[in-house]
Amino acid sequence: MTEPMPGGRRRIDRVLAPGYLDGITALPIEEVRALRSDAEQEETDLSYLRRMLQGRIDVLRAELSNREAGGTDQNVIDQLPDILRDEASARPPLGRHLTLEPTRVGEYRRSIERVIADVDISDVRARTDGELESALAALTDCEATVSRSRKAVQQVADECRKEVARRYRTGEAHVGDLLAEGPLD
Repeated sequence: MTEPMPGGRRRIDRVLAPGYLDGITALPIEEVRALRSDAEQEETDLSYLRRMLQGRIDVLRAELSNREAGGTDQNVIDQLPDILRDEASARPPLGRHLTLEPTRVGEYRRSIERVIADVDISDVRARTDGELESALAALTDCEATVSRSRKAVQQVADECRKEVARRYRTGEAHVGDLLAEGPLD
């Protein structure tokens, strides 16, 4: 779903291709910014997917925890605000602040649905412990893959940012040039 494929045509395939940053110091700044923009958008999309997965993982863990505690009366739906609250989570903080909107929401939703297609978790109380544990394992594996891809994309975006910053530091680029170009997208 998010692992790059050599020679693939998706944005993640391009951003994580071995030669993506080759010759970055010789490229015009507009091209460096375009590389950075692609990497930042991919990071945003992967971050969104990761959060979607983490929310589902948290719901499954809460249901399994309720069952372990013998809490058959407690409905996981009633617990959603607490389950999905970031500070109540056992997972690490969400990470960097991103200003872009995700672009592949529907595609990612369908991808997650395929990961757990064998277990309908829309009604977790109707699932057996084994079904929930299986779905949890599949989602956890998928989240780990997404996290690895996201980290690799972040490194690419950081290298692009460093190159842009280097150019401003050395005088190869000037803020006035940005202002003359008008608003940035």
